[in-house]
This record gives sequence, C-alpha cells and structure tokens, in this order.
Amino acid sequence: MAARFVPLQENCMSDNTAQPPLSAGPAAPPGLAGLAITPADIEAAAARLAGVAHRTPARTSRQADLRSGAKLFFKCENFQRMGAFKFRGAYNALAQFDAAQREHGVIAFSSGNHAQAVALAARLLGMPSVIVMPTDSPAAKLAATREYQSGQRASEVVLYDRYKEDREAIGKRLAAERGATLIPPFDHPHVMAGQGTAAAELIDEVGPLDKLVVCVGGGGLISGCAVAAHARSPGIEVIGVEPEAGNDVQLSLAAGRIVKIGTPRTIADGAQTQAAGALTFPVIQRLVKRVVTVTEQQLVDTMRFFAERMKMVVEPTGCLAAAAVLEGALDGIRGQRIGIILSGGNVDLPRFASLIAE
Repeated sequence: MAARFVPLQENCMSDNTAQPPLSAGPAAPPGLAGLAITPADIEAAAARLAGVAHRTPARTSRQADLRSGAKLFFKCENFQRMGAFKFRGAYNALAQFDAAQREHGVIAFSSGNHAQAVALAARLLGMPSVIVMPTDSPAAKLAATREYQSGQRASEVVLYDRYKEDREAIGKRLAAERGATLIPPFDHPHVMAGQGTAAAELIDEVGPLDKLVVCVGGGGLISGCAVAAHARSPGIEVIGVEPEAGNDVQLSLAAGRIVKIGTPRTIADGAQTQAAGALTFPVIQRLVKRVVTVTEQQLVDTMRFFAERMKMVVEPTGCLAAAAVLEGALDGIRGQRIGIILSGGNVDLPRFASLIAE
C-alpha cells in the first residue's frame, strides 16, 4: 500500500479512528543493513500494537509555522496510552514473552514513562511486574505506575537514588532473584522497533518529510524512528535533540564512541540518561544527521507555547524536539516539511503550572 497523504487543518487532530494499517513502505535501503532492527521489525511491531496502542494524532499550527518558517507536523505521543510513546516499545516487547516468561513476569527500570508503560503492558498481558524508579520521579508518574494492576496484584515499585545508585544493577539483581525478564527502557530491539511505529504512522499520514526531529535520551525512540523514516522517506534528515545539561549522545557522535556522563540535572527527566545504548548508538551513528541541544528555559517556553497556542500539556522531555525548531536551534529548515515527535505529556500539574507561570 502506498503512503497516504491526509491534509491537516490548523490546530486540529487528524482522524484517529479510521486510519489504515501502516503501509509496508519501500524495501529497506542498503544503509540499514547490520543494525539491531529493520523496517520489517517495525511493521511486525505495528501489527502487535494494532487495536492496542492509540494511533496518535498529527497536529499542525499556523503560529508554529510562522515562528519556524517551515511546515510543521507534530506527532502527539502525549495522547498515547499512559501518556507517552513508551507504551509502544513496552507492549511490543512483552507481547513476545513465552509462557514461562509471562509466569515469572517483567522487571524494568525507569524515571517514569517506561515504568508506566511496562506496568500497563504487563497488566494487559496478565503478568506481574516490578519497576525500579528513582526517588525523585515526578509524583504523577510514580502514582500512575503503582496504580496499574496485573490481575489482583499492583505493580511493585522499588525506589533508588539516581545520583548514588546504579538502576541497571538493581534491575539485574532483582531479575536474577525472581527469575523475571529484564526489559530495559531503550537498549532492546523489541523496544526500539515498537518506538519506531510512531514515525512510521506520521509519515504514512502526512506524506514525505524533509526532516524528522526527535528527542534523545538513551536512543530507543530516535533509533526506531530513524529506521522507519529512512525506509519511508528517502533523503530525510533525522535530527536528535538533548537538554544542554545532558548531551552525552552529542558528545558520543563527536568522539565516535559511546561517551558516559554523570546523571544530568535537567527538568527533562526522560533525558536524564548517562549514555546511549550499545544497540541504539550504532543506529544513531549511521542514520541521525546531527544532535543539537536546548536550554532549560527553551523547554519551559515551549511548554508554554503548547499550553497557550495548541491547548496541550506536553512534558519537558516531550518538548525537546519542538524547542529546537521553535526556538531557533536548527538552521536550514525554512520552507521545509518537518516532522516533530512530542514524546509525552506526563508531568505533575503543580510543577507544570509553576514552570509556565515563571
């Protein structure tokens, strides 16, 4: 099936109820060979997610176009189940568990969105879950994770200090003790493939893009989206965006190897990763044109723009890609068609209100 172009009205959601399945897209370009995931993996993920994940809307804004000088298409993963793109990867991974894995359940570590995604996916698939979360996780993310049920049991939450303890080590220890399967937040092919369905949906809906701009934490979203985008829109440039305080992927690309940094202190809690993954980084190296950074103030200003102009709540991490475009961190975009992934909308409302009021 060829990609379908649907004109979008200003500040309106696209039809999210009658969309066709993802097109198969063109054959995988040679440049995708040897990577952890392929376009076929993304199509398989889309089939598993069909009827389970929301096909989130693409939205446009005349004001955003005027500010940027480009035609912008916002993929609104803040309207995804549990409020973020993470549901795509989590469900795709857990849906492939065998009977023994489902019996023993899943372990995950996350600052919040992957935590909620795994807890919800586990509930839907009828398996127990244990989630390792930092003590300073946003209260809304912590509460939501605890509230998801698997049968009659709540998801168990284990807290740790992100500045003093190693979450991955805690997760591996718990998995070994309980015989559970550890699903990391980004460095896993099933997670990466699930996240890539967001870009595939966007391009299938709005047509070819000149650039796709994506937030970067550990690289699961941007790696999956980059594979999907290059398969569907030949010649596209994929650009990553990190907070200034946490530019480990930018540093890694410059060094030609994975660079690890201290835990970033940023309001973009979903991007407080210390390093890209062993699976995600090679994809980024090959398929991502560049990575730019934005300031904390630019994130706040972008949160305010979405609230005032587009009537949406977008969390700080979710604003990373849009901030780069709206606040002038990207050059050479005038007159182009730009896709922007809004990764999520999970933020404590008192915190959101205080940030945008400053």
